[in-house]
Amino acid sequence: MKFGDQSRREMMKFAARLGLAGLAAGTGFHPSLGASMAGQSSLKIGICDWMVGKRSDPAALEAAMRLGLDGVMVDMGNPKNGFPPVKPEVQKQYLATSAATKVQVASVALGILNELPYKSDPRAQQWVADSIEVSRAFHTHVVLLAFFANGDLKNDQKGTDAVIQRLKEIAPQAEKAGVTLGVESWLSAEEHMAILDGVGSNAVQVYYDLGNSHKMGYDIYKEIRFLGKHICEFHAKDYDGLFGKGTINFPQVRRAMDDIHYRGWIHIESGSTEEDFANNGRYLRSTLQGHATS
Repeated sequence: MKFGDQSRREMMKFAARLGLAGLAAGTGFHPSLGASMAGQSSLKIGICDWMVGKRSDPAALEAAMRLGLDGVMVDMGNPKNGFPPVKPEVQKQYLATSAATKVQVASVALGILNELPYKSDPRAQQWVADSIEVSRAFHTHVVLLAFFANGDLKNDQKGTDAVIQRLKEIAPQAEKAGVTLGVESWLSAEEHMAILDGVGSNAVQVYYDLGNSHKMGYDIYKEIRFLGKHICEFHAKDYDGLFGKGTINFPQVRRAMDDIHYRGWIHIESGSTEEDFANNGRYLRSTLQGHATS
């Protein structure tokens, strides 16, 4: 099933089929595929808006509600579409939709940095500055900075040095706003820490993608423990199948999260259909929000 437009009544029916009786009845119950586990963990399950085909679109919150998820990572957009979340009228739409669906705007992402790199594009620093203010408007605390494709930092010391210098310049704004800039890349935990040490600000941390790091051959369970408090948020991804059927051991991920006392957001960035996202969401609920098991 692909995402399409649905009426409010249709979304309520979908929520009811997932067992969200409180939400369907309009009681203000927060969407959750594992409502009975809500008191056991403050881990929250979200999804990236580009996964549901609603990049930079408030309708992504409605899609997340249909899936019974807690929140959405919002992409900032690009120069061609004028970065919609920067616009006050669009921000109001997000906040109104969030209130109506009880789905949070969880964090913000600058995916455009994969195409127009932070390390080299002179416009990028302003985009980061704008994303910090958007994060404040949404009452969120994390902005993902992407470093893939054209923005890749692997084996690029010159580019890495440029990124460190730019992050040093922007970090005070993020600190003042109470926003964390999360570096997501192909780098190892040690290489990420070298960037964080070079910047020297708690406002710059690591955005940890389970699937990407696993694909690079890193021991993700050790890396999570190594990075500890320097991880600001997670992407849940498995290149080898639906969660629980691929190669990521999510129970081990949960134990590593417990060891570092992580209790934040983990966003689904894996799957291609509504059924995939729903299955992955259910699996994360049972594995990450229940009691840790083997």
